[in-house]
Amino acid sequence: MRVSWEKAIELVCGEITRLQKDHGPQSIYAGSYGWKSVGMLHNSRTLLQRLMNLTGGFLGYAGDYSTGAAQVIMSHVVGSMEVYEQQTAWPNVVEHSQLVILWGCNPMVTLKNSWNVPDHYGQTGFAALKKKGTRVISIDPVHNDSAKFVNAQWLAPRPYTDGAMLLGIAHTLLTEKLHNADFLHTYTVGFDKFAAYLLGDDDGVAKTADWAADICGVEAEALRQLARDMAGNRTMIMGGWGIQRQHHGEQQHWLLVTVAAMLGQIGLPGGGFGFSYHYSSGGSPTAKGGIVAGISAGNAPRNSPTPIPVARIADCLANPGKTIQFNGADVTYPEVKMVYVAGGNTFHQHQDTNNLIKAWQHPDTIVVNEPYWTATAKYADIVLPATTSYERNDLEMGGDYSQLYVFPMHQCVPPQHEARNDFDIFAAMAAKLGVQDAFTEGKDETQWLKGMYDDMKQQARNARVALPPFDMFWQSNNYVRFPVPEANTQWVRFADYRENPLLNPLGTPSGKIEIYSDAIAKMHYQDCRGIPSWMPPHEWYRGPEAEKYPLSLNTAHPANRLHSQLDNTPLRLKLAVADREAIMINPQDAQARGISPGDLVRAFNDRGQILVGALVSEDVRPGAVRISEGAWFDPADPSQPGSICKNGNVNCLTFDIGTSSLAQGNCGQMAQLEIEKYQGEALQNTAHAVPAGA
Repeated sequence: MRVSWEKAIELVCGEITRLQKDHGPQSIYAGSYGWKSVGMLHNSRTLLQRLMNLTGGFLGYAGDYSTGAAQVIMSHVVGSMEVYEQQTAWPNVVEHSQLVILWGCNPMVTLKNSWNVPDHYGQTGFAALKKKGTRVISIDPVHNDSAKFVNAQWLAPRPYTDGAMLLGIAHTLLTEKLHNADFLHTYTVGFDKFAAYLLGDDDGVAKTADWAADICGVEAEALRQLARDMAGNRTMIMGGWGIQRQHHGEQQHWLLVTVAAMLGQIGLPGGGFGFSYHYSSGGSPTAKGGIVAGISAGNAPRNSPTPIPVARIADCLANPGKTIQFNGADVTYPEVKMVYVAGGNTFHQHQDTNNLIKAWQHPDTIVVNEPYWTATAKYADIVLPATTSYERNDLEMGGDYSQLYVFPMHQCVPPQHEARNDFDIFAAMAAKLGVQDAFTEGKDETQWLKGMYDDMKQQARNARVALPPFDMFWQSNNYVRFPVPEANTQWVRFADYRENPLLNPLGTPSGKIEIYSDAIAKMHYQDCRGIPSWMPPHEWYRGPEAEKYPLSLNTAHPANRLHSQLDNTPLRLKLAVADREAIMINPQDAQARGISPGDLVRAFNDRGQILVGALVSEDVRPGAVRISEGAWFDPADPSQPGSICKNGNVNCLTFDIGTSSLAQGNCGQMAQLEIEKYQGEALQNTAHAVPAGA
């Protein structure tokens, strides 16, 4: 039902006031996770949280869906989240790396996007590796675009077995005396405990290459040779994030760091590991200039509730009062009465969509700011039409890691169809709630942008970089590019730590790389021990569910989307099969089920069912299938959980449990399923249709 803006603002503000008064800030979940749109002022998520902090606080989240497991475990192992840290500079990698390992990543696809405006430096780096002829090995169940681009050797483990594979490599390094004992003694703690585990001293099972091969499906001699090659060359391990979006996902990144430490090349030019070469062009040399800070969410009130792990939101909505373990603490879910989403798409990013539908019924009110009719908007009570980037003015940085550019973002057209800028939406709410002056600080859009630019200009001036006045910059409609110091092109991660670990300790309790973490051990978690270990996942090809659902799912970042963004554009059709999201199937698995290329296929398990189009290819190993995430949820019957999704939203099949008690990250990279040629009635794809009456 359509209402006026005034009525909509009144309804939302009335609900905020009621809940703050009667139930407290913990009753309003305004974490609003998602990629939103670029822009330092019209940052919908930050603006929402700014308003909520001024009106009593809100329930927020900890972590993210991208790196929930890795950022927690890495903080214990190397003293920082690591997944968003600057990497050894690309020119240094190209010059010094003799062997590059792409472990569970597809950077030529994922580098198309970044949090800010992408600088695309990473693609240049991989092109330079290819031109030089640097040896690259890709470890992935799928022979992906990046492996093909750099002519990489392809090793295809069974899905969810990376941990076992890494242990087999580590065992070879140890038993063939290829490990760097001096580095381990000087720069790490706990290797003796890990070595005992490798050799089977504590559980009677030696983690040999043969043991690992039996689990992961890569031949034992190939694992032994990989260990020898890594030890015999200056090796850079570029780890992806998909391998930690699995049950016990913390173990994969912990093991990658452990193997890198055994090689003893951390802190050397072209050596070590990096976890963001595939994301936002990590490794782009950092420029010298200024940073546009953007609008702030402000300070949280003293009574603000403890955040929940972001991927536990459905569990929280459905189970108020439940207590979970999280990184050494107990977190008790409050009763959430209101969910406010601005700049996100929960029905894309969250696992087990049908379970989410049920959890979504618990709050009294769901509010969404959104330009498009996403599934999240369709399942909301109140939808406030927000502008796109084309309809507003803003500023943005270019290059998440390089910080190389500042872009003016000029409005192309005025707001369409009564849409409003997020800043204006929340400013109107602030006025209704009596906090307008604090929210706007008495500034309009232009004044905010000028202030941000001027602050950045002063930073640049302090760095002896001259910039034009704001008016000149804005009227020129051209970007500013900062200089890159030559020294930054040869920057090496952990070089300062390697040079002097006493003066440059890591942020861990020991100040060193913690192969054994006493802090984690003292948490006494059964699903995350004090050393990196192999633990069979919740679902996999050897689990009891595999008899009914024998295929292992590999989810992938889409090649022509930013997660779910752009699914409602013609770009979707470039990779769609049978007008649905594609499923990549090995010819052996397709033939066994009577499936031909282009067929409409039903993929299903006990959690849900989706329609996908068959892409039959040798590029996926037998026993595995690949479906890209991001297809808009399109149930045949929106009122009925379990109804078939006509567009192929893969999260209908994934399961919603935490990676472990430590990180409680999401497990969106995995599920066991079965497929069959679809024989039912023709179902039109209506994922992008506007709801009746809207």
